[in-house]
Amino acid sequence: MQTQLRKVGWGLLVAFLAVFAQLNYVQIFAAESIASNPANIRSLLREYSIKRGDILTFDFVTVAESVATNDRLKFLRRYPERDLYGHITGYYSLVFGADRIERTFNEQLLGESGVISMQDIQDRFLGSGERGDDVRLTIDSRLQTAARDALGGNRGAIVALDPQTGAVRAMWSNPSFDPNPISSHRPARIREAWDQLNAQTPNPLQNLAATRGFPPGSTFKVVTAAAALESGRFNPQSTFDDPVSFTPPQTSSSISNFSGGTCAGGGQITLADALRVSCNTTFAQLGLEVSQEMVGVTRGMGFNDRIPFDVQTEASTFDRADENNLPRRSLAGIGQGDVVTTPLQMALVAASIANGGETPRPRLVEEVIDAAGGIVARPAEETLGTAMSESTARTLTELMVAVVESGTGANAQIPGVEIAGKTGTAQSVEGASPHAWFIAFAPAQNPRIAVAVFVQNGGSFGAEATGGTVAAPMAQQIIETDRQVREW
Repeated sequence: MQTQLRKVGWGLLVAFLAVFAQLNYVQIFAAESIASNPANIRSLLREYSIKRGDILTFDFVTVAESVATNDRLKFLRRYPERDLYGHITGYYSLVFGADRIERTFNEQLLGESGVISMQDIQDRFLGSGERGDDVRLTIDSRLQTAARDALGGNRGAIVALDPQTGAVRAMWSNPSFDPNPISSHRPARIREAWDQLNAQTPNPLQNLAATRGFPPGSTFKVVTAAAALESGRFNPQSTFDDPVSFTPPQTSSSISNFSGGTCAGGGQITLADALRVSCNTTFAQLGLEVSQEMVGVTRGMGFNDRIPFDVQTEASTFDRADENNLPRRSLAGIGQGDVVTTPLQMALVAASIANGGETPRPRLVEEVIDAAGGIVARPAEETLGTAMSESTARTLTELMVAVVESGTGANAQIPGVEIAGKTGTAQSVEGASPHAWFIAFAPAQNPRIAVAVFVQNGGSFGAEATGGTVAAPMAQQIIETDRQVREW
């Protein structure tokens, strides 16, 4: 009898300890994960009872807001501009959570960032309800609209930013998406909208501006030129052979010029003229000579790492080929081969030259504002690194001005404005039309804006596309709009 009682007692003790351990685990160790689990209806009801802060453009256009409802979830997230800012704001979804600015600044938008303002204290004492902080973007609605209009129905992306502060003034990727259906309160409708987006090719949810890389073609020649100048072995008047084609060592495959002929009539061509007319044979030769210096320049521009940004990015890549693959070095010199860049990265290439060799860290948020209008946070201006010396940046600026004034970038000209630019026509997969690129900054001697335009497979121009004919006029529209908006 005593043996049986003892067994029952031990059994009860073990059960008690198990319950004790489980309660402590739930209350102490797992409390946060359980509370944040989307399946936890109490957590959802709590979160949706807060009037989430607005997302505003730099010029105070509302691009995300919360409106009151009559259902259990008290507020519905709404995006008045629909797809114009889809890749910037992201979505706030009952099923798929938050993405992009909605995700990165989720705590601030919910008023849970830990910063207590006088408005918070007033709300708690007067019972006026909970409200999150507003997030004001660096994006200007007029430039964002201009970017959409310039790109039109073409697939691609446009990024414009302030080269000194890194403030992104426009970032448009086509195709885009409308966040409203994904942010509804009806799970069936949300999943239907999600499936429809993911069934499309290309997927509108992918931000071509920052999360997909492409060969940059001849826009990358400014990086090669920077490396050449930084090496100390070359200057703008350095001369090179001007053949119809160039065959790198270790291969019988030649690299030809876009025209199919020479760049300057044969004989010799200077580095300055080679950049102005975008001479492949010159930069294929340089790719062999300054491959090591290109490593330093690209590192200072943020290559090979994901750019720290307010929305997701993918790394642009430059890898120096070893001595057994010299043809790859030549291809890198003209922005082909294994070189892959995003439009955001190429905007930073232009910005680093405009900013005296310092590459600004890009940012999408200007400030966080509480309900009373007080500024509770303002992201600091930072740099990603030093890509080149100030003297190299000044020299490159002069060379890029010549590209627009009398070279391949003439279609970007604006009367009375000195623009520094570089065209690019990049080969993609075999049989596909080339990509059209253009990077620029203006005014050249006091830069206010840096721009990268990318048109996938040449857009409506198809096989006839070049960076000068397709992308340069789009960049011109963005620069002109910024000049009118900021009156510079």
